[in-house]
Amino acid sequence: MSLAQVHYTSAAPGDEGTAGRFTAVGPGVSAALLAEIEPLVRYELPGGVPERPSDGELRSLPQAFGYFTLSDGSRLVVRSAPVRDTGGTGAGVRFHAHAVHLPPGVPLPGDRLPVEAWRSPHWVAVTPGGAIPDPLALPPGPAAVSEGLDDFAVSRGPWLAAVLADLRRASDAEAAGRPVALVERQCADVARWLGLASVTLPRESAERLTFTTYTRRPGSSASRVVGVGPEDAEAARAAGLRVHECAGPAPAGGTEDVWATTAARVWRSRSPELFREARELPGEPFAAGPLAVTALCAGITLGPDERAAAAGWAADRPYALDAKRTGQLVEAIASPGIDDRTAPEFDAAGRLFGALEGRCPASVTAPLAAMLVTEAVRGGNGSLELPRRDAFAGPEGAEVAGRLGPEILTELADTLGSRSVARTVQLLRVARLLGVDAADSLPGVVDRLAPALLAEASAAHEGPPGFAPALLELLDEQFEVRTALLGALDRIAPEDPGAVARFLERVTLPFTGTQALPHLRMCAEVPEAMATLGGDRAAVWHRVLRAAGLSPFAEPLVLRTAVGLVWEDRAPTVEEARLLLDAATSDSHRVAGTWARLVDAALSTSPTGASATGASASGSSAAGTSATGTDEAARLAHDLLRGFPGEIGGRERAGLLLLDLVRELRTGAPEPGWAEQVRTLCAQAEPVEPALRERAHAALVERLLAPDRPGAELYDFVHGADAELIAAYDRAARTETVRTRLRTQPAYAADCFTVWTAHPHAGHAWPPVAAALLDEVLRPAVRGMSAEDVAEVEATVGRTGSSGRADAFRDWNRSSTLGRLGRRIAGLRGRR
Repeated sequence: MSLAQVHYTSAAPGDEGTAGRFTAVGPGVSAALLAEIEPLVRYELPGGVPERPSDGELRSLPQAFGYFTLSDGSRLVVRSAPVRDTGGTGAGVRFHAHAVHLPPGVPLPGDRLPVEAWRSPHWVAVTPGGAIPDPLALPPGPAAVSEGLDDFAVSRGPWLAAVLADLRRASDAEAAGRPVALVERQCADVARWLGLASVTLPRESAERLTFTTYTRRPGSSASRVVGVGPEDAEAARAAGLRVHECAGPAPAGGTEDVWATTAARVWRSRSPELFREARELPGEPFAAGPLAVTALCAGITLGPDERAAAAGWAADRPYALDAKRTGQLVEAIASPGIDDRTAPEFDAAGRLFGALEGRCPASVTAPLAAMLVTEAVRGGNGSLELPRRDAFAGPEGAEVAGRLGPEILTELADTLGSRSVARTVQLLRVARLLGVDAADSLPGVVDRLAPALLAEASAAHEGPPGFAPALLELLDEQFEVRTALLGALDRIAPEDPGAVARFLERVTLPFTGTQALPHLRMCAEVPEAMATLGGDRAAVWHRVLRAAGLSPFAEPLVLRTAVGLVWEDRAPTVEEARLLLDAATSDSHRVAGTWARLVDAALSTSPTGASATGASASGSSAAGTSATGTDEAARLAHDLLRGFPGEIGGRERAGLLLLDLVRELRTGAPEPGWAEQVRTLCAQAEPVEPALRERAHAALVERLLAPDRPGAELYDFVHGADAELIAAYDRAARTETVRTRLRTQPAYAADCFTVWTAHPHAGHAWPPVAAALLDEVLRPAVRGMSAEDVAEVEATVGRTGSSGRADAFRDWNRSSTLGRLGRRIAGLRGRR
């Protein structure tokens, strides 16, 4: 099919108000399309052009060669060139545009790409005279567009990858990125860039790449690719285009586009035919893998990212290459001359080996296997997919083992250096692959590996640690390592069972065999026990202890593990501690070291409360015990002191003795010197828990408020001048229970009056407290008594003290009565 053509000429000098005019229009080009075409074909001279250029200067001016998409889906290929103005003086410069219109779906003759018309001799610089042929055919250019592109690509090596990456993005039908500006001194070099793109890109992508090789206004261009001169580079950058200054100094950086980097290496190797070969391989149009595979098989040197892409592509498609190309690819990837391999490349090579193993002869995959194990030993890459053991059955394996075996054994024997878990696991796995006997090093390796597992796992984020897959493969592959490592973990579990339990939650170790492993089994049991039994820690403890399969009498250390698992970050309660104490002998607790947890439980209990304090002021020890109930903490302290006399010392012993004294104060007859004992033990137990101090003070003042307390103890208490103890006494005397007894028991009231008036000069703390108790506690109680009870109080004071004491009570009570009477009389007068 012939194509319609359009000719456009700029305005002649003197044609003010017009930019130019169409001088010839082929059939099928509507007026609406002409309005759209006109701004596309216009031409603007570069700066600095002489008003009357010579023929040579005229020929050196840039020509604008462009390819555009129009609104109706048709396309336009146009060349706009400067020409000498033959009218007037004949010395000026005009331009002539010659365009070919391509209807939708119609290609150029010969199904050529638009850029291939760049060198066609059929572009004209004048409008044909007379009638325009209808339509005028445009034969394809005489030379292929690839002519000379190899040299051009080599000359543009520093820019090649970045420009190809941007040209690829510009050809994407769905991309909405910025247009690309190519800064070149010659517009022909911009056309050569487009020629590179036409060879590199798939056909459909190259057809979408609209362009112009020259413009003075890059910001308003309708093309995806625009060529500009160096003087307009800043304008392109200001307009937001992606600018490549190929006419300036070489760029410092590159591109992360692996496909573009590979394509650049192919061009620099002068092998553009490889693009066609790569497109015949399966994969996405711009996947780096097919092109990288093709390049490596052709002997082109690639970088680590490109080699990784090739290995990854071939690993996913192990049947896509024939035997010859597979061997070429393996040889290129495993070449001993490569020294810049990266971890992703090794990982991809490992996947390739796994895909080819069993599908190719061992002689083909042996270089890959040797490369992988060499990297595992010398490069420290702990994430590699290692080959299977049979990959090293031949002479290649013996050679690798002889080279790497001594290095492996030397490193495994090193117990002083720093070695990660992944590294140790990798060395053990490679030793087995190569048949290296590491049995002599195994005990030391395992003793070091076991605690390192816990340390690295605790430092990692949530989920299984990175070394977990390789570790499980190691334990599955090597029975002797599994047995030794599980035994080592079981031995260290009693020291930190919580850490072992958390590790087993993240890494499921295989210990379901015949090994006893009581501590590991307990650690594995505790999460489910906690989830099932909730907050019943005693029930959890029983279940975890059963999981051990051993009695604490036979293996006391299971006590330590169970206690550490259930009460890892807290002390047991008194009831739980009693359960633990009764579950085993003191010898078992002594060996396990769990007696210290029982001491913590006894010393961290809370006080019994104010009600207990008041309840025991009845004057009888039995009544006090009944009111407060059994003091389990004090009983526990008593039993601990008896069971572990040689182990408990220091402040813990003083604290337990203090608790035992509390028990005796409430239930028995303690040794004399109660107040002094409380003060001394509190000092020895510093820093004493506030709850324990409060409990001891409460028990002491309860006994001091009892009517049967020895007078010597009360005297020592009052004259000890301990402000804290006196304050506790004051609080206990003001409880409702004491007030009730004062109102209902005259003998008790008489006793309190005697005590509270007997020591008026005992230091600074006691007199104000005693005076306040007389006025604020005892006086209200006496006011509420009958006359007979008051008389009994007075008589009791006289019998237990002296007539002077009875007179003192009478005066004290009379002043209270007179005070009430005076206030009553004053009230009557006020009412009158």
